[in-house]
Amino acid sequence: MDQVEVSPNRRLALVTGASSGIGMAVARTLAARGYDLALSARRTDRLEALAAELHAQHGIEALTVPADLAAFDACETIVAQIGATGREVDVLVNSAGFSIAQSFADVPWSRQRDFLMTLVVNACGLTHLVLPGMRRRRWGRIINIASLAGFAPGVAGHSLYPGAKSLTIKFSQALDAEHRAEGIRVTAVCPGFTQTEFAHANGTDAVMAQAPRRLFQTAEQVAEAALRANDRGQVVAVPGWWNAVAAGLLQYMPQGLVRAILMRGSARYHLSAE
Repeated sequence: MDQVEVSPNRRLALVTGASSGIGMAVARTLAARGYDLALSARRTDRLEALAAELHAQHGIEALTVPADLAAFDACETIVAQIGATGREVDVLVNSAGFSIAQSFADVPWSRQRDFLMTLVVNACGLTHLVLPGMRRRRWGRIINIASLAGFAPGVAGHSLYPGAKSLTIKFSQALDAEHRAEGIRVTAVCPGFTQTEFAHANGTDAVMAQAPRRLFQTAEQVAEAALRANDRGQVVAVPGWWNAVAAGLLQYMPQGLVRAILMRGSARYHLSAE
């Protein structure tokens, strides 16, 4: 971790998955708002470059906290390193994530376990660790990056992804119910297709390239929507009117029909085992 002296007069935002995509876009948006940052991801070089960029552009200070959220104790390590600087987390953005396009049984359990550790266990762990300080100060902001898939039934491929994102939505709703009166705002953001490195990482970029461009949002649009929703105290936010329509259909159409439609359409995103 870079030993950068940060201002105690500015609030500190911890952003996971900050080396690319939505996490990086949220970090940039928060820096423009004047927040100091703790940037966490696996790719140290990217974090350091982003920290230098945002300090130069906005005069904020940034810590880089490289970590692999697949590790069992990653959440404790991240929070301990931030605490060693004398700072506490005022804003938490759980953005780190990936997906596995193959069938569940075709992928080693170690990889499936890494998925759960990254998207579920350590995201919940970070939240649990930063909540006491937020409650004591009676101010805090938590943004969890979920997905439109969190409203969808499970289909072949990406076996754990809808379930993990559904948990993210319901977890955020529970946190809001428990802590809103203490000055803590919690938002689950549920984007649809977003222009990031996500599809390249899971091997579906060629298929995603065939989707209509009008259905895609930029990571910057999602980041802005996330922060605006949290400002309003909105607990579940779906950026983009077409995504909002899709979310409504996924929730209120007969689930058997929804699953049949998704099974047919999602087959192209289901990769065979290598």
